[in-house]
Amino acid sequence: MLTIICDEPGKLSAIERDKPARGEGEVLLKVRRIGVCGTDLHIFTGNQPYLSYPRVMGHELAATVEEAPEGSSLQVGDIVSIIPYISCGHCNACLKGKTNCCRNIGVLGVHRDGGMTEYLSIPEQFAVKANGLTLDQAAMVEFLAIGAHAVARARVEKGQKVLVVGAGPIGLSVAIFAQLEGAEVTVIDGRADRLEFAKSQLGITSTVALSDDDADQLSAITNGDFFDAVFDATGNPKAMERGFSFVGHGGTYVLVSIVSSTIGFSDPEFHKRETTLLGSRNATIADFERVMDAMRAGQVPDALISHRMHLSDVPDRFSKLTDPAQAVVKALIEVA
Repeated sequence: MLTIICDEPGKLSAIERDKPARGEGEVLLKVRRIGVCGTDLHIFTGNQPYLSYPRVMGHELAATVEEAPEGSSLQVGDIVSIIPYISCGHCNACLKGKTNCCRNIGVLGVHRDGGMTEYLSIPEQFAVKANGLTLDQAAMVEFLAIGAHAVARARVEKGQKVLVVGAGPIGLSVAIFAQLEGAEVTVIDGRADRLEFAKSQLGITSTVALSDDDADQLSAITNGDFFDAVFDATGNPKAMERGFSFVGHGGTYVLVSIVSSTIGFSDPEFHKRETTLLGSRNATIADFERVMDAMRAGQVPDALISHRMHLSDVPDRFSKLTDPAQAVVKALIEVA
């Protein structure tokens, strides 16, 4: 089977591997769509903290069932969305239902080889039946679930003022689900094309471009109170540190992005505001179900998909996705 492997930063190779055999308790899947994530781009550019090379990337996956265990709820031909966070099920986090931050987690495409290939065999519980969704939609569930999980972590409520810092796919997913909770969402980013996308495709009416007076603009939007909840989706240490100043008194700051760095903040300001600081990692099955329900209700725009390529084209075309001039929102890789 055709497999794309990242040998080292900046180098992708197309290789042939044997089709995997289905293990006990596993489901054999035909990979059909692969979403390209910021994590994949970081792996390609050599800026991912949890990875060693070589690695098969790809964790935003839609597939169809090829083989399933006897008695499984999955049937041959079913469309599934894959939960790529392979959790152990017995550590303290898993026992508390927080499988998204399992102590022994093995994320497809990061800690172990992922889905940029034609077939994959995984434990059955990580293949979620995507009834009523297209293959394209099923491939988008994972990154949208990260946004849904972050919003759930912050307990966003109707009427709250929410700021999303960074209008890449994860930031946009946060904006979508914060809006669905009834929040008044503002998005800030340095790229005009991303802010325009947020307006035209997501209906975000309040956007701010990075500038010398952007803090004044954010203050004006909130009558000087700043925000009930701020979500960082930049992956930039300086932006993450600056975001503390946008949290209103009694507000919550959620770090959705991750960087290989130490993040600092002003303790007097932190205590003065009684800030709640949260990390948000991955997603749970409940978040996947939340996203799929929203998709079935027509609440997630298909326009998020901006670029496509075939699996065989990846070695030649993947690097172009890192170019801001390409205005990539979400790229999908199709597997024949």
